[in-house]
Amino acid sequence: MDWNRVEGNWKQIKGKVKEKWGKLTDDDLDKIAGKREQLEGKIQERYGLEKDRARRDVDDWYNRQKW
Repeated sequence: MDWNRVEGNWKQIKGKVKEKWGKLTDDDLDKIAGKREQLEGKIQERYGLEKDRARRDVDDWYNRQKW
């Protein structure tokens, strides 16, 4: 699955995102709306991570999903 499909299925997928990154609020997830850069930025903000680290974390999570 490519990231475009994540965006298209965001309502179903955001529960998995919340399981992984519990500090993200429902409001955050609604604003992110499946956009990868916004997800990375919000993870960076909430968890105090560097941009590259947030990107790697999203990559790792994405690659572990059983689509």
